Amino acid sequence: MRSAALCLFIVHRGLIVSTMQFAGLARLLLVHGRRSAMRSAALCLFIVHRGLIVSTMQAVFSVVFYFSSVSLYPGFLMVGYGTLFTMLPVFSLVLDKDIPSTTALRYPQLYKQLTKGRQLSYKTFYIWTGISIYQGGVIMYGALVLFEDQLIHIVEISFTALILTELIMVALTVVTWHWLMIGAELFSLLTYIGTLLIFTTYFDADFIRHWDFWWKVIVITLVSCLPLYIVKYMHRKWSARQYKNIRK
Repeated sequence: MRSAALCLFIVHRGLIVSTMQFAGLARLLLVHGRRSAMRSAALCLFIVHRGLIVSTMQAVFSVVFYFSSVSLYPGFLMVGYGTLFTMLPVFSLVLDKDIPSTTALRYPQLYKQLTKGRQLSYKTFYIWTGISIYQGGVIMYGALVLFEDQLIHIVEISFTALILTELIMVALTVVTWHWLMIGAELFSLLTYIGTLLIFTTYFDADFIRHWDFWWKVIVITLVSCLPLYIVKYMHRKWSARQYKNIRK
C-alpha cells in the first residue's frame, strides 16, 4: 500500500500538489506543506511591514514639517530599500525551519494547529501593522529628538536606523539559521555601508564617520526593536507546554 503508484491531487486555496506514492503523503503534508504555509505567512507579513514602516515615517515627516508634500527619501534610496538593502534578508525567510522534519512527522497535531489559519489572519495583520506604526514613529521622532540641531541630516539618520531595524527584525524572526540567511544579512548591510561612503551627494561622509551619529542611531534602533524582542521572548517562554516540549 505504501509503495503503490498513484497520482493524488490535493487542492487547497488554489494550490494543487501531487504525489505518486502513499509513502510520500505524510512528508508532503506534515513537513513540506506546513513549512510552505508558515514561510509564506512570514514572507507576506514582512513585505507588509517593510512598506508600512516607510509610509509611517513619511507621514510623521509630513506632519512635523507642516504637512509638507516633499518626499522624505530620494527615489534611488527607495529603490535600494526595496531591492539591495532589504530584499534578500526578507526573502531568505523561506529557508527558515521552526522544527526538524522528524518532529513534524512525529507530532501531526502541529499540522492541525496550522489549519486554523492563525499564521496569516486579520489578527496577525493588525499586529504587524501596529509594529510598523510603532517602529516608524520611534525612528522619526527619535531622530528629531536626538538630532534636534542636525535635522539637515534627517535622511541619513532615519534611513540608517530604518535599514538596521529591518535587518534586526529579520534576525529576530529566524528560528533556524541557514548560511544563505547570514550571507543575505551581511550583503545588505555592507551594501548599505558602501552606499553611505560612495554617494556623497546624498550623504555627508564627515557626519557619518562621527561617533555621535552612530551611537544615536543605535539608540533609536534599540528603542524600536528591543520591546519587540522582549515580547517575543516572553511569548516563547509562556507558550503552550506541549509545544515547548515538542520544540525541545
